[in-house]
Amino acid sequence: MGTADFACPTLAALNDTPRIEVVAVITQPDRPKGRQLILHPSPVKLEAESHHLRVHQPERLRNDISFLEQLAPGLIVVAAYGQILPQAILDLPSHGCLNVHGSLLPAYRGAAPIQRAILDGQAATGVTIMQMDAGLDTGAILSKAATPIGPTDNAQTLHDRLAKLGAELLLKTIPHHVAGEIAAKPQDDTLATHAAKITRDMGRIDWSQPATQLWNRARAFTPWPGVFTRLDGKLLKLLEVEPADADCPGPGVVGQADADGIVVGCGNGALRITQLQKEGAKRLAAAEFLAGTPLPVGTQRG
Repeated sequence: MGTADFACPTLAALNDTPRIEVVAVITQPDRPKGRQLILHPSPVKLEAESHHLRVHQPERLRNDISFLEQLAPGLIVVAAYGQILPQAILDLPSHGCLNVHGSLLPAYRGAAPIQRAILDGQAATGVTIMQMDAGLDTGAILSKAATPIGPTDNAQTLHDRLAKLGAELLLKTIPHHVAGEIAAKPQDDTLATHAAKITRDMGRIDWSQPATQLWNRARAFTPWPGVFTRLDGKLLKLLEVEPADADCPGPGVVGQADADGIVVGCGNGALRITQLQKEGAKRLAAAEFLAGTPLPVGTQRG
């Protein structure tokens, strides 16, 4: 069971393992996208179809349990599916339901563990394989694997690495789980943190915040929703930024604007912008942008 890109390496790994038979793939229904609201399949559906696997797309899985009952699966694997499984489904497979989660539980339970880890400035994160229960990422832990978060990581690069790491860990875990060789460890709820869903408005830059915090925000929100500010009343996307070793001219004030980038003051420190994009225009390096839109030192950003 899966919907988003994060689940695709897991599905591919399961399908490529000779001792595992993927009897069906359950994913969310095709959803309308774009201005014309054309229906698009989920990444997992596309992955499943590329392997000629049976695909089922119920609107609400809890109302379609009979499909699973007919399959009689020995094990259900869930990764980025997008629905809470009812107890009737959790009890169905003889070896339970395993979830591939993109954090080191109990940290970052919820919808956006990857973005939240970067947003909080964590030095490392990882994946957890857990035995699912009726709660939100509260099940007992079977295995974990960690990875550092580097200064060049953003949500996309970390997502891709964790998705691959999760698939690898799952394949190592399943044989020992099925053989009864793993004692699942209950999570310590007192250490739990929640990774709430990311919304588009969270990408708006508040220049009164410290530069390091804004840098983390930019990395956490790449590729979506990105970070943005306003210039002359129009939206300006900041595509590549980094903390700048420069004097801070004040929050939101341009302190430097040349081929090396546009340096803007923050609540503490400054941020250097090297790639940016005007609303409705193409992506530009700082030098290209400044050729058409001069930003004198002292210009105030919104």
